[in-house]
Amino acid sequence: MKVVIYQPLRHGSRIKIRLPYEMTEERALVKQIAGRFYHKSQRLWSIPNTEENWALLKKIFKDKYVIEKVQQIPKMPSVILNEKSLEEMAKVYQKLVLKSYSNHTIRNYKAELGNFFKYFENIDLRQLDKEKIESYIFYLIDKYKISESRQNTVINAIKFYYEKVLNMPREFYDIQRPKRAKTLPNVLSLEEVFELINSPKNIKHKAILYTLYSCGLRVGELVNLRIKDIRSDLGHVFIKGAKGKKDRHTVLSNYLLEILREYFKQHKPSYWLFEGQSGGQYSAKSIQRIYRKAQQQTGANPWSTPHTLRHSFATHLLENGENLRNIQIMLGHESSKTTEIYTHVINVNNKKVKNPLDIIIKQHKFDNKKKK
Repeated sequence: MKVVIYQPLRHGSRIKIRLPYEMTEERALVKQIAGRFYHKSQRLWSIPNTEENWALLKKIFKDKYVIEKVQQIPKMPSVILNEKSLEEMAKVYQKLVLKSYSNHTIRNYKAELGNFFKYFENIDLRQLDKEKIESYIFYLIDKYKISESRQNTVINAIKFYYEKVLNMPREFYDIQRPKRAKTLPNVLSLEEVFELINSPKNIKHKAILYTLYSCGLRVGELVNLRIKDIRSDLGHVFIKGAKGKKDRHTVLSNYLLEILREYFKQHKPSYWLFEGQSGGQYSAKSIQRIYRKAQQQTGANPWSTPHTLRHSFATHLLENGENLRNIQIMLGHESSKTTEIYTHVINVNNKKVKNPLDIIIKQHKFDNKKKK
């Protein structure tokens, strides 16, 4: 039985390792490597892809390992649409704009429908049946290994075209969807969050991470925050036109307010709370870079993202006894079921939950004492 080390793709940042359960000594040594992480769903470890770590793995496993190459998934080629498909795409774009879909959704639907139109460019799209559409989705899964999330985007885009642009009946294009994976969100501990948000020396970068966490914001909501949205007199932050084009309020931390005041004195933004060097909104990519640098400096979960701070905000509120309905409002969830997922990731331990075995044994000892 040997260890499998997966050769990363070019520019891959992590080395993945599958360790047999019996190799306890080797596992203990892997746990000592800086930046290591265990992927529960895949049942393998990963460490940063460096020359030093490769040498370390060879030293730990000696002749007990094999190296396997990770199969590269082919990229979907760029498509050039014919005149007929371009006309259909123009109709799609017009309908999306008229229905006030977000720029993000418009971009995704256009991309997926571009591939769809190209695949069936020699066929009358109005004559396609459900089976042919599902065979197209299977082709994307089989050849390009698209994720469940992307499968749903493809299906939503196709349904939008047939139902909203072509006014076809909804029932006929009730396309088979993938079974939703019941994955739990990544969450950082209180200590990890504290170290991560305090990692930046730059006050603007620190203020951005503080705001993401303490308000439970999505990155898109953060970049759209205006100075006037910080309602210090009322003790809340106003979030305008969030997901689903809904306004909401979230709690304003007194500590965040101190950080924001310090940031404001130094940077003096004019309209947006966080602005770029030449004015205008701060970019989402810049926020990603700020988070990644802080994550690397603190050694936090390497698979976490800025959105992990939002998950952590909700989970920590729940652990602190906050009402689920209040958390739902602050996060802007339309359904309480979306918020309830955080009940599955709260930190459960013997300090917070009385184990029934402890109760039974304690009661048994007490009863025996009474009998004596």
